[in-house]
Amino acid sequence: MKKLLITVVGLLISQVMCAQDYSKQVEKLLKKMTLEEKVGQMTQFTSSSDVTGPTLRDNVEKDVKAGHVGSLFNAVSAEYTRELQQMAVEETRLGIPLLFGYDVIHGFKTIFPIPLAEASSFDLEMIKGAARVAAEEASAAGIHWTFAPMVDVSRDPRWGRVMEGAGEDTYYNSVVAKARVEGFQGDDLSATNTVLACAKHFLAYGAAQGGRDYHTVDMSMQTLHDVYLPPFKACVDAGVETFMTSFNEINGTPSTANPYLFKEILRNQWDFKGMVVTDYTAINELIPHGIADNLQSAGELAVNAGIDMDMEGAVFLNTLVKAVKEHKVSEETIDEAVRRILTVKFKLGLFDDPYKYCNAEREEKVTLSADFKHKARLAAQRSIVLLKNENQTLPITLSNTKKIALIGPLAKSRKDVLGGWKAKGSPKNAQSLFEGMKHATAGKAELLYAKGCKLSGEDKSGFEEALEVAKKADVIVLAIGESRVISGEAKSRSDISVPGVQTDLLAHLKQAGKPIVVVLMNGRPLTLEREDELADALLETWHLGTMAGPAIADVIFGGYNPSGKLPMTFPRNVGQIPIFYNVKNTGRPFNPEKPSGYKSTYLDVPNTPLYAFGYGLSYTKFEYSEIKMSSKSTDNEITASVEVKNVGDYDGEEVVQLYVQDVVGRSTRPLKELKGFEKIFLKQGETKTVTFNIKKEDLTYFRWDMSEGVEAGDFNVYIGTSSDHVKMASFTLTEGFEVGKGNPVKSK
Repeated sequence: MKKLLITVVGLLISQVMCAQDYSKQVEKLLKKMTLEEKVGQMTQFTSSSDVTGPTLRDNVEKDVKAGHVGSLFNAVSAEYTRELQQMAVEETRLGIPLLFGYDVIHGFKTIFPIPLAEASSFDLEMIKGAARVAAEEASAAGIHWTFAPMVDVSRDPRWGRVMEGAGEDTYYNSVVAKARVEGFQGDDLSATNTVLACAKHFLAYGAAQGGRDYHTVDMSMQTLHDVYLPPFKACVDAGVETFMTSFNEINGTPSTANPYLFKEILRNQWDFKGMVVTDYTAINELIPHGIADNLQSAGELAVNAGIDMDMEGAVFLNTLVKAVKEHKVSEETIDEAVRRILTVKFKLGLFDDPYKYCNAEREEKVTLSADFKHKARLAAQRSIVLLKNENQTLPITLSNTKKIALIGPLAKSRKDVLGGWKAKGSPKNAQSLFEGMKHATAGKAELLYAKGCKLSGEDKSGFEEALEVAKKADVIVLAIGESRVISGEAKSRSDISVPGVQTDLLAHLKQAGKPIVVVLMNGRPLTLEREDELADALLETWHLGTMAGPAIADVIFGGYNPSGKLPMTFPRNVGQIPIFYNVKNTGRPFNPEKPSGYKSTYLDVPNTPLYAFGYGLSYTKFEYSEIKMSSKSTDNEITASVEVKNVGDYDGEEVVQLYVQDVVGRSTRPLKELKGFEKIFLKQGETKTVTFNIKKEDLTYFRWDMSEGVEAGDFNVYIGTSSDHVKMASFTLTEGFEVGKGNPVKSK
């Protein structure tokens, strides 16, 4: 025991010494640097090998050799990054290595489901594993840093970037953020198979007015702290090394010039030690925002707000030296930013071996490996949500099905299944739905095909051919939805219905009199009232990545029982937006069982969504018991448990969801809030007890005076299969809880 204790203490001392050594090495290097070299470290440019926005530099190689660059992004491959790193290390005065970044959002070459789809799995280990695979592949191609995860709470499906996050719920975004940070960064940043994660976009980018990208955000401080900040705090707690600013303004100040966000919250309150990078040319954009009148003042605002690195805009490079000489920016401010940048490079081990990530042999070996593609297929399976299944249309049983008609503009698409932000994913490595179903039906059933129509436009000339094919089949599978290029950054839509005449094609195929399975591929929630009415079965498959085709086929033919749940509410129409499950009540709440005038409701549509948060069907059925509380009251913590039984005909998985409502508070509280979930597997007839522990610390919120805590009083507990299908119980909290700047303090 004594020997073990000595070993543990030795390891702890070693870790502390390692951290101290970094500090000493950083300070030693910092003293050697000129002001110009320091500003160079604060500058990031894009390579021309990939383009994700307007480029402002023609020759970044020249900038590297001049010591004007601390980081490059969009420079990809072990060979190319080695060439660039050699320039930085061997052709500059101090030989400081470059930091290579890239948008590895849901895979590098082996593309996993888009993040919103992954979130539908409610499987944190799978999500973490997907990020781990992405880090393995990207790091093998010379990448040190990914600009993910996006942890913006997103409640407006018109915003194209909802595809990058985990949806509308604060708690769920927080636990997914933690999983993805841990997946990217691993246990050891100095290992060659890890990459730096970047929490983005700080802050409230997902709340842009009208769902329009880059637009204004205006909200209460309560909402800011209760809803939008916690996922970022979860990233800090998970050890994330970098943050990225958001494009939007918040309450009158653009994020990139907002010291309250980066100095007060991130540094002072959360004690974040890592580095902050802007989004693409965000400092330059302070001028059209109307908060700076020239680039130098924009740079001064950003660096004095706590920004460490300028992405692509060259504002720091062109203005900071002058700003320091004019005493508009202190050199201490510059030094602090450079310390953080150099520390990250030391943590990655780049000063020990600048070329450690530039291994072409490893790149060839790990990229698109059979193991990675297998994991991508499993992830795709678990990301599919079954929205409708009338008369047990699914799964299709091949033993008694002779002909299947596969129809639709997305049936043979390899490029669209990759989704937005596909990194280096290539259609030639992806498998379409047609390919997946062709393989699954080989020797068992005949697969017929017709395109029917295009993804957009009004051309219906293919309808009749599609109908003739449908008439020959026993069942129809129709693949419709969005192309990959209309979801993602700068892809906002005011109309989120299925584009073009695709739904008209669905209506036309009804004439065949055959069961119709609609396979949706899309990057956001859509308005699907018409599709829901016309389809016999409806599968939300999102954009599932490289192995989309086989994974969807697995679900269609019963090889995998769908278990996904919606991380975002699906509205009936755009007039309901914003719509999300954890709304607050009003003084005149609508009661659907007792409709009357002068209540908070619409004249032309129900208040309820088409599909609620947490919704998703299975091929089997689950039965919930009444909730059992460990007691009727508590002054600290309490447990709630429920028995779940598989009463259907298939083995399957269920996501058991816990919601809590604070009935009366000093400030009004949501009708319910997700506080926990557990994904369980049940065989036919099997019963499991699921227990949740509720602590009063988990119930705190920010009040009107910005104090944080929870009051004594009554709480409702809801457990069920979705946010709108739950059992209810209650308990009383007998003692409140106040969160102070130090330790939490009890209060009655």
